[in-house]
Amino acid sequence: MNNVFNKVCIIGLGLIGGSIGLSLKRLNSSSQVVGYAKTKSTLKRAIERGLVDKVEENLINAVNDADFVILATPLSMFKSIIGEISPFLKEGCIISDTGSAKLSVIKELKNIIPGNIEFVPGHPIAGTEESGPDSGFAELFDNRWCILTPTEDNTSNAIHLVKKFWESLGSKVEIMEPSHHDKVLAITSHIPHLIAFNIVGTANNLANVTEKEVVKYSAGGFRDFTRIAASDPKMWSDIFTYNSDAVLEMLELFSNDLAKLKDAVRKKDSDLLFSNFEKTRAVRKNIIDAGQEDNSIDFGRKKSED
Repeated sequence: MNNVFNKVCIIGLGLIGGSIGLSLKRLNSSSQVVGYAKTKSTLKRAIERGLVDKVEENLINAVNDADFVILATPLSMFKSIIGEISPFLKEGCIISDTGSAKLSVIKELKNIIPGNIEFVPGHPIAGTEESGPDSGFAELFDNRWCILTPTEDNTSNAIHLVKKFWESLGSKVEIMEPSHHDKVLAITSHIPHLIAFNIVGTANNLANVTEKEVVKYSAGGFRDFTRIAASDPKMWSDIFTYNSDAVLEMLELFSNDLAKLKDAVRKKDSDLLFSNFEKTRAVRKNIIDAGQEDNSIDFGRKKSED
């Protein structure tokens, strides 16, 4: 496989950043892959696992002469990182990211990206509830969607190169408007995570149910549904902060539908409950069938899209 970029710098070496590095290694690409993380322990582990070719403790050294810089950190770190590295990026460098919120990030970074640098926002729809340098694996992006949300400032060449990069890692790429991306992810990912976090908290706070009982008697549904509540707290607090408008809009719709179900339960309206469950069961089956088509290879890893 021919390399898309000569030098790739991955900032953030957790699940997503580490998996990008391992995916590039799997390609036997001639690209040099350099990694940066805040802690020496993460950098040490990244070298031990072979996530990247080399690591840098200094952010400026990491991006030196890079053709492509990927931000794989929590969203709240993007602005300070871009502010620090911008004066040292070579002309024509392309920056992209892996964040789960787009519109607010684009607005935040718009005025601090140099004119000779392009930021092509991206979001691989892949992940697990695990985090850290030990969580990444090369197959994470295989046959998974990656959404690019380019802006009017992007050239067709930069979009093409970023698209080609993600396709080389095994992803299917779709172009989407940033605001539409945020609404889609709010309902398909962000609100489910919010509900999972909340229901675990509710179960834990019940005065007449001990923590031991919550663990001991948790049915499969509770365990499966709340697995995503083990996801990285920093990452998810940033997502809800940066995508608050879309989350609130979708949460309002969800709350209205939940209120109707609550009323049906109160009135013991079994016909309405059955009708609703029958309809949603059919929708869920379609989701599962589509997922089986998109994920014909099972790598034995629990996947939680973010």
